[in-house]
Formats: sequence, structure tokens, C-alpha cells
Amino acid sequence: MSARLQGLFLIALLIVGAWQGSAALATNVAERRLARIANLQALFDGRAARTVNFIEAHYLPADGALRMIGGILRWRVFRSGGPQVDVGCDDWLFFKEELRNWPDAEAHMRERVAGLGRIAARLAGDGIQLVVAPVPDKARVEAGALCGSHRTAQADQRYGALMRLLRDQGIATVELLAPLAAARAREPMFYRTDTHWNQTGAAIASKSVAEAVTAPIERRFGFHTEKATVETDWPGDLLRLMSLDATPDIWLKLRPRPDRQLVERTVATQRAESVGLLDEDPGDRIVLLGSSYALNANFHGRLQEYLRAPVDNLAEAGGGFAGSANHYFRGARFSETPPRLIIWEFPERALSPPLNADDRALLEFFQR
Repeated sequence: MSARLQGLFLIALLIVGAWQGSAALATNVAERRLARIANLQALFDGRAARTVNFIEAHYLPADGALRMIGGILRWRVFRSGGPQVDVGCDDWLFFKEELRNWPDAEAHMRERVAGLGRIAARLAGDGIQLVVAPVPDKARVEAGALCGSHRTAQADQRYGALMRLLRDQGIATVELLAPLAAARAREPMFYRTDTHWNQTGAAIASKSVAEAVTAPIERRFGFHTEKATVETDWPGDLLRLMSLDATPDIWLKLRPRPDRQLVERTVATQRAESVGLLDEDPGDRIVLLGSSYALNANFHGRLQEYLRAPVDNLAEAGGGFAGSANHYFRGARFSETPPRLIIWEFPERALSPPLNADDRALLEFFQR
């Protein structure tokens, strides 16, 4: 390449860089961040420089495209899913948090389960039944697709240890691993490119939960589940963590193929026989707490269908072990209209990490 061409290339590169940098600084988010450090103190203590660096690292117009290109190269060349995703065989992806070791994992699990025991006892005293449903890891149910991915001994033994602790506390617990593993012999229970169970897995899990409920709730409402007639992609969260969720599917394979499904939805088909047209009686109040597993794949709809009762779904995406429970128990909704039954779902992997702010706030609340 001649010196003139190299010079032109360098100038073009500088122009593109200047455009990207100035465009990032002009975004609404960037302007709000910059407004907070528009003073001499922020300039001298380094906060202004850190803010500009953060903006340039996260809000470049080309950021999404650059991340996607990096994700494609990483997966195509190195068969890697990046820092958060492990690549199995046949386009199966796994969340690394399910596979890793956590320091003091057993102590963290014991502390959470001891807290659950206190909560269950307090609720029982108020005539409220608590049923907990730990969601087994995808890497446990779909272990045949792990192939070369390494799962630690700690992760391997976690579910059994958790179930023993829950039994020791006398907490009503739904064993979901056995029915999911049995059904896995026929078809997958989880999405290939997502951390969550698929619609079949959610239906089996919700049926197991409904069958485990012993509280004498009113099962007098009708629900029906119907499927879409056209198959669509399921936007797998693990593809998003690999920056491949917006990658086009063309003749050259640039990413693991997305999951496809006929989306299900559950609708109420009849009012309870004893409820008149002007009667607003909703039946016994049932509350569902939990994480994104209770929000995805029509778990909530299927649960209502199998219980034959309406369920308030208060689960929160990213809620982990105690996110939604902390907000519910400490809010007016619980104290003003206490339920008859609480179903609490949480992923088993959420029991191993150190307790977060929601976990501590909830456990302290029930120590009073």
C-alpha cells in the first residue's frame, strides 16, 4: 500500500472515530450522565474522565455491530460463548453460573434455607401454606448436551444437598427434577439457546406444583391453553449474552440456530359455578413468587389451569432467590390482603452465591 493510501486510510479512520465518539456523547443517556459531573470537583477527582470513558465504551453507535462481529468470530473460530456462556454440542448453550464453584456455597445455602424455614413457620401460624419449587439447573436436566463443558462437583451435588436441607426444615417442597428428567427421555425440557425451561418443561413443572398443593383451596375455575398456529423464534437470552441475538440467519451459519415454537397462552374459559354475574368473588387468593422461570414459557398460565384457580403472578425477572419475595412480604399488598397459598419458585443456582441485599433484607424482616 502506498504512503498516500495509508495516509487516506488513517484520516478516514480518525474521521469515523471522531464521529462515533461525538455521537456517543450526544445521546440522551450520555447527556444525563455528563450533567451530573459538569463541575470542577468532578474534573479534578477523576469522575469526569471515568464518565466519559464509560460513555465511549457503552454508547458508540457501532457498539452493537462491533459486539455482534466479535461474538460471531468467537463462536465460529474458537467455539466459545464468551465469559457467561458455555457451548455444548448441537447448538446447545449453558449459563456458566450453573457450572462454576462458589466460595462457601454450602454456608450460603444453609442460611437461605434456614430463613425459608422461619418464613414457612410464620406463614403457617397465620393459616397460609407455603410451597417452594426449586428449579433444577438446565445443565442438570439437559446434561447429555454438555459434551465438553465442565461441570464442577459442587454444582453437580447442589440440588441433592438443597432438597435434603429443605426436608430437614420441614418445608413443603416440590421435587421437579424427577418429572423433568423422566420426560427428557422423550424431548428437551429446556430451550437450547436460553437458560429457561421450554413450554413442555414449564407445563410438566406447573403440573407437579399443582399436584403438590395440599391446602384446601377452591379449585372451581376453568382455564384452557391454546397454541399459535404459526411457529416463531424464541429470543434466547444466552444468544443475547453472546451478542448474537440480532445476528441474521443466512446461508452461512453465524450463530447457534434459534429455538422455534408454537407460542402457548392460557385463557379463562368459565367462571366458577357458584359465582354470579355481579359477584366479584375471585376465590382463594393464591400468590406466585419467583424469578423469570415463573414469567416464561407459560408456566403461570399452566399453573392456573392445573390448579383450576386464578394465581397472582408477582415473580420478577432477575429476582433470583428472594427478589420478588422481599418486595411482596415487606409491602402493603401482603399485610392488607394476605393469601391462602404462596407458591415460591427459585432456580437452584441462586442458592450458592453470597447473599445479596434482597436476601438479607427478607431474612432480617422475618427475624423480628
